[in-house]
Amino acid sequence: MEQSLPLIGDVFPEMTVQTTRGKMKLPGDMKGKWFILFSHPADFTPVCTTEFVAFQKRYDEFRKMNTELIGMSMDQVFSHIKWEEWIKENLDVEIEFPIIADTGKVANTLGLIHPGKGTNTVRAVFFVDPDSTIRAILYYPQELGRNFDEFVRMMKAFQVSDKYKVAMPANWPHNELIGDQVIISPATDVETAQKRKKEYDNFDWWFCYKKI
Repeated sequence: MEQSLPLIGDVFPEMTVQTTRGKMKLPGDMKGKWFILFSHPADFTPVCTTEFVAFQKRYDEFRKMNTELIGMSMDQVFSHIKWEEWIKENLDVEIEFPIIADTGKVANTLGLIHPGKGTNTVRAVFFVDPDSTIRAILYYPQELGRNFDEFVRMMKAFQVSDKYKVAMPANWPHNELIGDQVIISPATDVETAQKRKKEYDNFDWWFCYKKI
């Protein structure tokens, strides 16, 4: 039976991987933490280099949110190590998070090889929560570098959403309608709908929001 690709809401597939920080078992070694696994097409390429510097620059911010970072490509671990050295020597940035050296198994399991984009991995991003559940999946083409401030925003939003059981508006925390406020889940019965407009700021009973 052909294995289906993981989807949002699925448990992250179990795998043992070789990284620049030794072997890791995923998602088991990350249990109790959030983690972001992100693939890149190849070491020693300009866009990927800018991305790794961008993630490293935000690593402390992610760690404050109980979040680990894991890079990945189908380069050998020796290439990863040499590339890390080059980044340190030439850009004065030390990459502290592990990078998976994939033989193709991880890429195939996670759907990172897209036929129309060659044989390298696309720029994929997986957000995984402390219960090992996949919460978001993003794919980017090789020619488009990612927005790493958006990943910080997403992680903050997930954690606020989980803590307060609310939803986040577009561009949160700078939404055009309600600013940094959050959205209350719509009522599912008449009685609750009638109460909502009295309990919360709102545009209508189905669009209520509050400050947290």
